[in-house]
Amino acid sequence: MILLLGATGLLGQNLLKMLLQQGRSVRVVVREGSAIDPSILATGPVDVIQGSILNDSVLEHAVYGCKQIINCAGVTDMALSRPEDYRPINTELPLKLARLLDAVTGGVLVDVSSANTVCPGPAGQPSNEDTPFGGPFAASLYARSKRESEKLLLDFAQGHRFTRIVILLPGFMVGPYDSKPSSGKLLDAAYRKPVMAVPSGGKSFIDVRDVAAAAIGALDNPLAQGRYLTTGKAMSIKEFYQLQAQVCGYRQTYVHIPRKLCLAVGGMGDRIERHGHKTSATTRNIRQLLVEEYYDDTRARMELGMPNTPLEQSIKDYFEYAARR
Repeated sequence: MILLLGATGLLGQNLLKMLLQQGRSVRVVVREGSAIDPSILATGPVDVIQGSILNDSVLEHAVYGCKQIINCAGVTDMALSRPEDYRPINTELPLKLARLLDAVTGGVLVDVSSANTVCPGPAGQPSNEDTPFGGPFAASLYARSKRESEKLLLDFAQGHRFTRIVILLPGFMVGPYDSKPSSGKLLDAAYRKPVMAVPSGGKSFIDVRDVAAAAIGALDNPLAQGRYLTTGKAMSIKEFYQLQAQVCGYRQTYVHIPRKLCLAVGGMGDRIERHGHKTSATTRNIRQLLVEEYYDDTRARMELGMPNTPLEQSIKDYFEYAARR
């Protein structure tokens, strides 16, 4: 039995569908008010536990009988302003899972972190898993909570040989079953707009199903351990929007937003935050938006069998699903 946490999110739903299509037994924990797409649940039987993963008794019940765990749960809201807003899910939960798994003879934990815990490299010199944490992401409360979790898990793995730990570091995931939406907000923001203002930065874009396949590969490869970048293709925001316009069949004009103007907006956001109001347009977040992200995900492709789905397909499938939701 595989325990999948975060099954209602973008990666979680794609993972659940892929696992069920492969005939695997899966257990999920779903909190009140969240739901999995009915078409996925129709793929095969799922053991559903209702409750919160922050409830220790619910978590213990969920782990019981599972030797394989994939943890996709995470707090990603960039408008949160306190480290303690992220810690329970992003930092403390993964270590709890490792301890619970190890207590019942061990197994494998695949934990989904973020590529933001690696300082991105410039074009021609992509970062790899050995690159230190740094750059503009060092100021991110989200990235710091994830990096702290990685350290705790890697330290735990050193002293507990019966529990194998694999940590995935995804880039910006795109694809179907983005029901909230999450990353899809970036795509929706530019869809069919005749003029689109864009900053100078970029991201590493990857089909969410490629990351799901890497997670399953991590379960199946007994030699896989440690951190794996699962990041895909580096593109500027403008390049990505040009590709989106091409896939979706519309024309779009792009206006560059100067860096100084972006940072001025961040400064206003800082003042709004200091007055107790929630906003994601802070300087620490704007600086992340302005950086280009180049990563080397060779290790995941070699050791986890991560595929390379064209982003054209990812964009097409995102909008096809969005039209149905």
